[in-house]
Amino acid sequence: MMNQMEFELWCKKAALTEAGKAFVTQIRSSNPARRVASGAANVSGRYCSTKMGVTIQFESHCVELPRILELEREKDVLEYYDQPTQIKLNYRSPRGRSVATLYTPDFFVMHTDCAGFEECKTEEELLKLEEKNPERYYKDEQEQWRCPPGEEFAKKYGLYFAVRSAKEINWIYQRNLNFLDDYFRERHEVIDVARMEICSMVRVEEGLSLAKLIQQRKNFLADDVNALIASEELYVNLQTQLLKNAESVAVYSQVEAAKLAEVREQGCMLAERAESGSFINVENGEILEWDGFEWLVLNAGLSVVTLQSENGKIMPIAITDIRTLIQSGQIKAKKTADSSSLSVELQKMITEASSEAMAVAAARCKIVEKFLKGEKNEIETSERTVRRWVLSYRQALERWNCGYVGLLPKTSKRGNRMQKLPEPVEQLILDVIEQEYETKQQKTKYNVYSGLVDKCLKNGVITPSYKTFIKTVNNRPRYEQTLKRQGRRAAYVHEQFYMELDTKTPRHGDRPFEVCHIDHTELDIELISSRNGKNYGRPWATFLVDAYSRRLLSVYLTYDPPSYRSCMMTIRECVRRHARLPQTIVVDGGKEFQGIYFETLLARFEVTKKTRPPAKARFGSVCERLFGTANTTFVHNLIGNTKITRNVRQVTKSVNPKGLAVWTIGVLYERLCEWAYEFYDTKEHPALGQSPREEFEAALLASGQRYNRMIPYNEEFRIYTLPTTTKGTAKIDPERGVKIKYIYYWSDVFRDPEVERKLVHIRYDPFDAGIAYAFVKGQWVSCTSEYYALFQGRTEKEIQMVTEEIRKQKNVHGKNFTIHAANIAKQLAPIEKQEAQLMQNKKDLESKQVLEIIEGGLNKKTIEESKAVTKNSEPCVRAIKKLEIYEEY
Repeated sequence: MMNQMEFELWCKKAALTEAGKAFVTQIRSSNPARRVASGAANVSGRYCSTKMGVTIQFESHCVELPRILELEREKDVLEYYDQPTQIKLNYRSPRGRSVATLYTPDFFVMHTDCAGFEECKTEEELLKLEEKNPERYYKDEQEQWRCPPGEEFAKKYGLYFAVRSAKEINWIYQRNLNFLDDYFRERHEVIDVARMEICSMVRVEEGLSLAKLIQQRKNFLADDVNALIASEELYVNLQTQLLKNAESVAVYSQVEAAKLAEVREQGCMLAERAESGSFINVENGEILEWDGFEWLVLNAGLSVVTLQSENGKIMPIAITDIRTLIQSGQIKAKKTADSSSLSVELQKMITEASSEAMAVAAARCKIVEKFLKGEKNEIETSERTVRRWVLSYRQALERWNCGYVGLLPKTSKRGNRMQKLPEPVEQLILDVIEQEYETKQQKTKYNVYSGLVDKCLKNGVITPSYKTFIKTVNNRPRYEQTLKRQGRRAAYVHEQFYMELDTKTPRHGDRPFEVCHIDHTELDIELISSRNGKNYGRPWATFLVDAYSRRLLSVYLTYDPPSYRSCMMTIRECVRRHARLPQTIVVDGGKEFQGIYFETLLARFEVTKKTRPPAKARFGSVCERLFGTANTTFVHNLIGNTKITRNVRQVTKSVNPKGLAVWTIGVLYERLCEWAYEFYDTKEHPALGQSPREEFEAALLASGQRYNRMIPYNEEFRIYTLPTTTKGTAKIDPERGVKIKYIYYWSDVFRDPEVERKLVHIRYDPFDAGIAYAFVKGQWVSCTSEYYALFQGRTEKEIQMVTEEIRKQKNVHGKNFTIHAANIAKQLAPIEKQEAQLMQNKKDLESKQVLEIIEGGLNKKTIEESKAVTKNSEPCVRAIKKLEIYEEY
């Protein structure tokens, strides 16, 4: 970002007025005007910008996020701001009334010589807005979208207002930006030996495929090649070539070599086409010239093309053979059949004919040809039927110059297909369905039909049968009908599935760690205490799943409902096992994902967060399906599972899961990890054709290990996974230390006169209220609570319950009452007398078994096995391997 002096020079270069300068200054110094959220169908989120040094909001990952990625890479963009400010738009409504509305543009962008607002929308949305009111949005003669009210407002300050359509997005370029994101964010150091070998190989063979280059590696890794492409030391046309498809990606030493190769390739292609005439479209209705005769393309199938000669002869030919004939120049394009040679009706008949009908017509055509030649018919077909076919063949040949269509069977047109009920009755049925059935009252079909019968009798019209009425109801659009009767959530299952016809960023990413999902579920099993055998209920599991490989990256188990603590522990476990965090994490709209602690952690490690729409389970199908798999293949096979409780009336005391429970949370977590990291990870996945681990490792080898994004699992990282307060800082009291959530924490470092009364960043452990951390003089120091003996091992949730109990006892809800650590300690002393707090305390003690397993204090054998399984994922081992490769050369 620019400093004040640079900003002053930029204002002069952009020729801003004083009003414009003040307006831009206000935008640069203000927070976003609004907080974006996910609606009925949009995926919102936060992008960690390296150019701006802050997180940037986006309201749509298919419109606004692609623009953010472009702004990050455009060299002439100095700064950009999301949801910058509210501006006033003045325009006229379709009725001619003057309208003034406050509007927040998506971005404010500062280029090297200008600045302005940018609004990003889909092409479909812009077309609807133009139809609704062309005074606000319209497309000009240059096919550019315009917003006159926005341009008029921006002009007053010397700025521009641009409308960008999703139609302009280059999705190949977007996928390449995502693929190289790790190398843009953090530089990957390429040693000289690797750089020299890579560059020499490319110079020797300009246009070498990326896959071949990586396969021939000896002294370098795939990461080195990716890093050189990201830094533009090697040239790849990122606008047209997809790095994911490495076989078809041409690598050049510089852009000039690529342009020269492109010119040569185009020249060769033009010469080849001029000589052989091989540029031919084989489509229905095309006329081809072959061996001096003209052939009409009747049906261009996937494997066979059916041709008809001038004299009506039908010939099926394999698609591979026709391609060979075209390439050799034996078949050439004669002309395209127009309405005079091939009528619209004939095209429709050929297009609508099914493959079965085409096969029947071809068989009949052979019989007719033999009959016309006077040959004997070997197939037992009556002479009368053959003559009828011949007549149809000749009539079609005379009418359309295509006897083949006359032999197509007309089975689908048999029967009386005319409407039997009068039109007024049909309309009455539709009116009754709309007004009586498709309403929030949710009347039954029979009751609505009874009302229809009464109306027919009163109007003196024919009464339709109940069967006809039911058929009409069932033929109505299911989504709209369910929406009107039961609402949006019930109609979601009938919502139309929109396939992506264009090449866009795939839902599951192009490589491991690109897109991951995190979500919670309550497992179908009852657990007991490991100390007294008392039933503690069902645990909550949190999964972090890699969408590309479907691999479970980390699992966490707790008694607490979903919270930011579960999210942070899952992320901590992911770094412990893989020394990596995902590039993008997809979450739902839960409060635990919207908190400042979770978002701060993601921002610290530059992870993009996407929030899927509410009540749209398909957006999180990767995690949702895995929850079902975990229950069906693992949990439902354990004693104490709650599968039977789905039919409550069948549950008796002898089969009640609460009485059968034998598992504790610590042992269950160990077995759940074994299932996730050993059984599921190595079992063949139906969507992949191999196990998640095999898919994961193979993709990492091809796309790069990305050592530059490794995160060491050390004390510093664990501190970053701890939460902080709302302010994030606390003032050092030289006598008592720092105050965090009513409790003072002390460290001997606070005795230093240089830090007295200064604000320092703080972190606290939600699982141990006895300790906290403060960032003093460039390092994190551990602080101890003033009531350490009582607070040690107490969780944040337990402390919250105690403070709430104090408020209740003092009866000071909503009043100005200060809670001190002494009050909390006093309340904790007789905690055994308080049942709710006692239960929470015991649950927390049980849950700590999970933390001990994660940190390695409970079962050393498990830790050793875990290390053996994940040794290839440890950052130190990977770094050593990399150094060994380089040291050999």
